Amino acid sequence: MYNLTSKLIIYRSIPSDSILFKLSDICRDFDNDHYDKDVLITKILGEINRLLDTATKYGFNKNLWHNYLAYLLATTETPFTLVSEKVGASDGSVKEFAKNDLVIFKQLFDYDFSAIEKVLNINCFSIIENYKAVMKSEQIYNKSVSEKVQELSEKFEKTSDAEELYETVTDFYRRYGVGKFGLNKAFRVNDDEDGEFLLPITNTGNMQLDDLVGYEIQKKKLIENTEAFIAGKKANNVLLYGDAGTGKSTSIKAILNQYYPAGLRMIEVYKHQFKDLSRIINEIKNRNYRFIIYMDDLSFEEFEIEYKYLKAVIEGGLEPRPDNVLIYATSNRRHLIRETWGDRSDMSDDEIHRSDTMQEKLSLAARFGVTISYFKPSQKEYFNIVTELAKRYPEITIPEEELIAKARVWEMNHGGFSGRSAQQFIDYLAGTSEL
Repeated sequence: MYNLTSKLIIYRSIPSDSILFKLSDICRDFDNDHYDKDVLITKILGEINRLLDTATKYGFNKNLWHNYLAYLLATTETPFTLVSEKVGASDGSVKEFAKNDLVIFKQLFDYDFSAIEKVLNINCFSIIENYKAVMKSEQIYNKSVSEKVQELSEKFEKTSDAEELYETVTDFYRRYGVGKFGLNKAFRVNDDEDGEFLLPITNTGNMQLDDLVGYEIQKKKLIENTEAFIAGKKANNVLLYGDAGTGKSTSIKAILNQYYPAGLRMIEVYKHQFKDLSRIINEIKNRNYRFIIYMDDLSFEEFEIEYKYLKAVIEGGLEPRPDNVLIYATSNRRHLIRETWGDRSDMSDDEIHRSDTMQEKLSLAARFGVTISYFKPSQKEYFNIVTELAKRYPEITIPEEELIAKARVWEMNHGGFSGRSAQQFIDYLAGTSEL
């Protein structure tokens, strides 16, 4: 195996501490008879353990070795893979280097571990080549990565010609992208300075816009702006504001699920991380995706100045905001920043032109070109939400009149009319239906 990995050119940037290169070093020691049997077995089992951890994280099944190699192909960012992400297959000298590497990967796919197993009296490689996962739960693995990597793995298994290998991999890059931005839907900022800056969010839920009952006008405005953005047309930053529990955050999460296949990605940013906005944009501005920077429950008190970072990123500074980046925010406040009556008067002991401060605060909300209001439903709308949600749960069989009567009691004790309280009520009924 070492003779193969040592000849890689484009994919040489795979980390030296990867499972691939660690196993390669182990195979080299085995081939040269420079090993202690027990030590070598320990090293092998250590890498198998790492492989199992990777398989659990991404939901790999069947041939874990093939899945792992396909994962390396799908996640290794190089100038070649990044260009292929944008244009797919291309000609030129780099194509020959890429074909050379892919032929090596095909040989790694077909690598025979039986000699090692026989001499060391182990069978771990045979097991991982026909692995049967105990549990496949969407809650414990990244489904978007799993499906794509295993698709690439299966196609690679069936291909042997160098030209076909090249077409298979570059087509994968063109359709899905490469690296973490290609394979994951959403990301968060890592506050640990020693770690990776943007971390994938492995489970984003599966909510859809149809899951939000009502608010059709609001959803339509959000869809129109997002579709224009995805299509490369002019689009605006969006502020969703209004009462708590009305579906603002759910709408944005559903937008991500709906348009992820079209190249939409989302980065969740908290208020204390606004100082990193320029760095975030610098990392994503040249990628072949559309990024929404998502700010949930956005609001500022009088003493908080983080909003100045946000204002600068939205419209300020010499470098304009890239075309592939928008900001979507939710807030319970229309103007985002807390106002006082003193803000509306120049008669203040603290500041001569107090109204200038008010204008500065209002200018932040004005930088969102689209504002969409979400307000609490009326009693009639609330009951409609309850009845529509109840239809999605076969275990809820009580008559509609009784359902509405119970819903009226529920809202009186749980924060009034809102989509959130309606969903909580339905969850309660579904959970206690057998009782």
